[in-house]
Amino acid sequence: MKILITRFSSIGDIVLTSPVVRCLRNNLDNLELHYLTKDKFRYLLDSNPHLDKVYTFDRNINEVINSLLSENYDLVIDLHNNLRTLILKYRLGVKSYSFKKLNFKKWLLINFNLDLMPNIHLVDRYMDTLKHLEILNDLEGLDYFIDLEDESIFQNSFPYNKNSYIALVIGGNYEGKKLPPQSILELCKNLDQRIILLGDNNDRNTVEQYEEQFKINNVYNACGEFTLNESAIIIKHASIVITNDTGLMHIASAFKKKIISLWGCTSPKLGMYPYFPDSKSVIIEPDHIKLRPCSKLGNRCKYGQAVCAKEISVFKIIEAVNDLV
Repeated sequence: MKILITRFSSIGDIVLTSPVVRCLRNNLDNLELHYLTKDKFRYLLDSNPHLDKVYTFDRNINEVINSLLSENYDLVIDLHNNLRTLILKYRLGVKSYSFKKLNFKKWLLINFNLDLMPNIHLVDRYMDTLKHLEILNDLEGLDYFIDLEDESIFQNSFPYNKNSYIALVIGGNYEGKKLPPQSILELCKNLDQRIILLGDNNDRNTVEQYEEQFKINNVYNACGEFTLNESAIIIKHASIVITNDTGLMHIASAFKKKIISLWGCTSPKLGMYPYFPDSKSVIIEPDHIKLRPCSKLGNRCKYGQAVCAKEISVFKIIEAVNDLV
C-alpha cells in the first residue's frame, strides 16, 4: 500500500501528526509512506525514519502535482482538510480519509464562550482518521527526530551541561500568546537556576530593549541564535521547559520534558495542550479572566492588547518550578 499524508503547517501541528505516521508504519506491512508539506517545514520530517519520502511545495500544490500523480497512491490521509487539500484529493482521484476540523464549535467557544468542544486532544482527532484501517493509537506520545551526529556536534559546542538549566520559550507568532517582557524579567530575577531564553530575532530584539535590566548572571539570551533543530536540542536537555503555546511546547512534549505551559489568549480547551509530557507538568492560565480563548491563534484579545498574557501569574510559574525541581 502507498499512502500520502498531508499537513502543510505549522511547526506544532506537524509535530502533532507524528503518532499517525508512526502508527501507520508499525501496523501496515509492505507500506510506502509519503508526506506532503510546505518547503519551509521540510526539516521537521527529513529525519523521520517512518517516512519513505517527503514532498514539498512553496506556494501552490501545482508545483508537485505531476510528481504526486505519478506515485499512484492507494490512499490519502488528509490531516489539514482545507480547500487546497480538497483540490489535491480530487486531482489524485483516490480514496481519502480526512481530519475533522470542528471549526464551528471553535467559533462558538471563541465568540460566545459556548463550549461544545469534545474533551479530546488534537492528536486523538488526527488518529481518528485511521479508524477505517483499524489502527489504534499506540499511546507512545509524540516523535521528534534529530540527526544524532548533528546533535552530538551541537552538544559539544554548547556551553551548558545537560539538565543544568531551564529552557524558557518566550517566542510565539502573536503577542496574545507571549509572556510580556516585564513578566519575563520578573521571572528571571526570581529563579535561581540558569535560564536559556528561546525565541526568534524579534524576541531577541525585545529582550535587548531591556538589556540593562536583563544583565542577570543566570540568563543567556539564545533568541535568534540557533536553528529550530538546535533549539530542540536545548529543549531536549533542559531540566524544565517553561513555554508559551507554541511549536517548541510540542517538541518538549515529544521529549517527555517537565513542562510549564503558559496560556494567554489561546486555551487548552482547543485541544492542543502538551501531549504526554512528564506527568508532573503544569498548565498555567491567566488569573481572573474566564471568557477565553480570545482567539484560536492568539492574534486577538477580547480585553485589549494581549491582556490575557499579562494576567499570567509569575508567582504561579515560580511556584510550579519549585515543585518540579
